[in-house]
Amino acid sequence: MTGLVPLCLLVSIGMAVGRHVLYHDVNLSTPSKAPQSKMGLYIRNAHVENLSKYRYSGLDKSLLSQYVLRPYWRRLVELFPTTVAPNVITLTGFAFVIINFITLLYYTPDLQTECPRWVYASWSLGLFLYQSFDAIDGMQARRTGTSGPLGQCFDHCCDAMNTTLECILTAAALGLGQSWATVACQFATLCNFYLSTWEEWHTGTLYLSYFSGPVEGIVMVTIFYGLTALFGPSLWAQNMWEVLHLPAPTFLPSPFLEMTLQHSFLVFGGIGLVGNVLASASNVHAALRAQKRPFLPALAGLLPFFGTSFLVYVWLSARPELVTEHLVTFMLFIGAVLAYMVGLMIISHVSHQSFPYFNILLLPIIYASLDSTILPLLFSVPSTISASNSALYVFACLGVAVGVYGSFVMDICTTMCDYFGIRVLSTKKIPGFKKLGKGERGD
Repeated sequence: MTGLVPLCLLVSIGMAVGRHVLYHDVNLSTPSKAPQSKMGLYIRNAHVENLSKYRYSGLDKSLLSQYVLRPYWRRLVELFPTTVAPNVITLTGFAFVIINFITLLYYTPDLQTECPRWVYASWSLGLFLYQSFDAIDGMQARRTGTSGPLGQCFDHCCDAMNTTLECILTAAALGLGQSWATVACQFATLCNFYLSTWEEWHTGTLYLSYFSGPVEGIVMVTIFYGLTALFGPSLWAQNMWEVLHLPAPTFLPSPFLEMTLQHSFLVFGGIGLVGNVLASASNVHAALRAQKRPFLPALAGLLPFFGTSFLVYVWLSARPELVTEHLVTFMLFIGAVLAYMVGLMIISHVSHQSFPYFNILLLPIIYASLDSTILPLLFSVPSTISASNSALYVFACLGVAVGVYGSFVMDICTTMCDYFGIRVLSTKKIPGFKKLGKGERGD
C-alpha cells in the first residue's frame, strides 16, 4: 500500500495538467488567423489548415451493434439536451472507468486480493456505461452541429487510456494477478488498439469488424465482470471443460485438457489478435493498392509498437520484480506511452502530417532495456537501474509520461479551440472565429 502514495501524487499531477485543458476557454474578440498566429507544438502552421479538411469515415460491420446496441444508443442520446457538449459525454463515460480503477487500487492493488462482490458488479456497470457514452458522443456531435477533429482526438485520447485501465481491471477480475499473463493481456489489447489506428491512418476509415474490441470485446468483458460478481474470481481458475460440463477431447495435448477459464481467455484473445492483424493488414493493402502505392513501406508503421514491445519484454525479463511487485505502476507507464504513440498517429492523420515513428517517451524504455542487459553483458558496465531502485525508476517514468501526455492533450485541445473558435466542453462557438468543419465525428 505504501507504493500507492507516489502513484496518487503522480495522478494528482496528471489531473492538474488535465484541469487546464478541461476549463480552457478561448475568449478573443477578433477572428483567428491561424497561418499567421502561433499554433501548437503538435500541429504547426504548415498543417493547421488541414484540420478543416478532415472528414471522419467509419465502417461498422458488427451485428450486435447494428441490431441491438444502436437502437439503444439512439434512445439514450435523446436524453441529453443539445446544450450538452459531446466531449462532456465522452469525459463522463471515462469518469466511470476512473471510478472503477480507484476501487481496484483500494481493494486489490496486487490484482490478486478478492474484492467484495459489489465491486465487480460496479466494474461491469461502469464499463457498460463507458461504452454507451463513448458510442453516443458522435451522435450528440451531429445533433449539435459540433462534429470535427477535436471530438475525434478527444475521444481517442480517452479510449487510449481506457485500454490499459480495463486490462488491469480484467486481470483483477479473472484472478490473473501480477504475472506474465497480465503482461500478455496488455500487449494484446494495446496491439489491437495500435493496429486499428494504424489502419485508419493509411485507409482513412475506422473499420469495426463483425467481432471488434469496442463492441463485442467490451460486452464480453462486462459479462466477465458480472460472472465474477456472482461466483467470485475463483471461477476463472477452474478447469474449462468441467465448468462447461463438456467432455475434454482426448486427442488434444495435455495443456488443452488442463486448460482453465483464465487460460482459455488468453488463448481466445491470442486468436482474435492474429485475426485482427490479418484483417488490418488486408484493409491497408487493399487501400494502398487502389491508390497505387506500395504496401511494404506502410508496414514500417508497425515497428514502433512491436519494437517497443520487444524492449519492454527485455526490460521485464531482466527485472522480474517489476512483474511480481510493481506491475500496476509499470502497466500505467506503458499504457501512457502507447496512448501518446497512437495520439501522435491520430493527430498526424487529421492534420495530414507524416507518420510518427518516434517519440520522446521511448527513451526511458530504450535506456532501461540497454542498462539491464546489453551494457552489462557487452561492456561490463554495472547497471544503474538495480533491483533495489527499479521501482523508483518506473514511478519516475510514469510521472514523466503523465506530464508529456497531459501536455500533449492540452496542446492539441488549445490549438483546435484557437483555430475553430470553439470550447472543449461547450457547444457555444466564439463569434468571429473560423467555423467548425462539416466532418463527421466518429462514433
